[in-house]
Amino acid sequence: MADTYDLIVLGSGPGGYVAAIRAAQLGLTTAIVERELLGGICLNWGCIPTKALLRSAEIYHYMQHAKDYGLVADGISADLEAVVKRSRGVAKQLNQGVTHLMKKNKITVHLGTGKLTGKGKLAVTDKDGKTTELQAKNIVLATGARARDLPFAKADGKRVWTYRHAMTPAEMPTKLLVIGSGAIGIEFASFYNDMGADVTVVEMLDRLVPVEDADVSAFLEKALKKQGMTILTKAGVDKLEVGSAGVTATIKDKDGKVTTGDYSHVIVAIGIVPNTEDIGLEALGIETDRGFVKTGPDCQTNVDGIYAIGDITAPPWLAHKASHEGVIAAEAIAGKHPHAMDPRNIPGCTYCHPQIASVGLTEAKAKEAGYEVKVGNFPFIGNGKAIALGEPEGFVKTVFDAKTGELLGAHMIGAEVTELIQGYTVGKQGELTEAEFMETVFPHPTLSEMMHESVLAAYGKALHI
Repeated sequence: MADTYDLIVLGSGPGGYVAAIRAAQLGLTTAIVERELLGGICLNWGCIPTKALLRSAEIYHYMQHAKDYGLVADGISADLEAVVKRSRGVAKQLNQGVTHLMKKNKITVHLGTGKLTGKGKLAVTDKDGKTTELQAKNIVLATGARARDLPFAKADGKRVWTYRHAMTPAEMPTKLLVIGSGAIGIEFASFYNDMGADVTVVEMLDRLVPVEDADVSAFLEKALKKQGMTILTKAGVDKLEVGSAGVTATIKDKDGKVTTGDYSHVIVAIGIVPNTEDIGLEALGIETDRGFVKTGPDCQTNVDGIYAIGDITAPPWLAHKASHEGVIAAEAIAGKHPHAMDPRNIPGCTYCHPQIASVGLTEAKAKEAGYEVKVGNFPFIGNGKAIALGEPEGFVKTVFDAKTGELLGAHMIGAEVTELIQGYTVGKQGELTEAEFMETVFPHPTLSEMMHESVLAAYGKALHI
């Protein structure tokens, strides 16, 4: 006899476990299936532990610059093993927190590999090979994604790493090559650079963090070069020769010139692959696009009763987007009327040094979409709190529709911008215009005042530049 539920969630990442919690809150009998660790990749091997690593690197950076703050700190050194141990401890604590939340909300946890076997049916095979049959009126697919390998040099965990290997290194890289300059690549480049590695970043497109505004990309490249990184844009890695002592990379630049370089380690950060193989999609005829599951506004697939959320669906592939989709799917299943999610109102954050955060359209994308724009830009150097913090480098940029005053996009680079961006995100979700931002009182002295000044600058009213 199969175990029966109102809802089964396949995958317990930030989308899956949130979907399960919301469903349980709404009175649905709920089960969650996880093949590895509750909390999924983000909590155990992604968002959270990487931020712990980056925090250690940030503290190390400030300790090395203690004299800039009138302080003395001699004999500073980094213990990579201890840094990694702290990061793993943070992940473990949060994993235990998710376990508690499952118990608190009376969600049944099935540990094992899940696969759809029919409409409303799912089989779970545990580590011992035992299979349990489950069934439910509704199923939410939240199996996430994994790092994409280079076709000519698969990650081996020794010399060629994915983000997962880079989080628990057996040794400190001396000379590191990072392939790809999206959020993951740049964050690890920033971490290892701060920890003392000689870092080179290779990006095939014409600028770093190519999804960001061009002004942010230009500022970041300048900042990273100043920190000692080598940046190669419009360049690609044609070949990796992996040896026991290191890796020789063949790199072709924008002019077709080919060079070779020797590195102790390589991090591959060239995108993700959805975990949609072998979960039974074909048996039910669930539609996909290049491996990603196609969904409607309520996260429902083309098959009644089957929903999909997070990294196995359309971009952006972000943890907070997955969590929000989990709530939408659960509420739709419970017969509520959840709001549709607008991808333009989803913020993106990169926790390198300096930090990057954005929401909405870049200036270029807004113009491509036919908008007449008003653009405001305010530098960190004009903000008293930034100067007091010793963080005077960066800027806040806002893009408005000149005709309606709608905030089309906001783009920031500098200290703590990953915290500041939510102010603009709330503004976009609430459809505020420049008038509401201008009339809002921002506390002094705070970095948030730059958000106000950037809006004022778009309309020629900036006060401190």
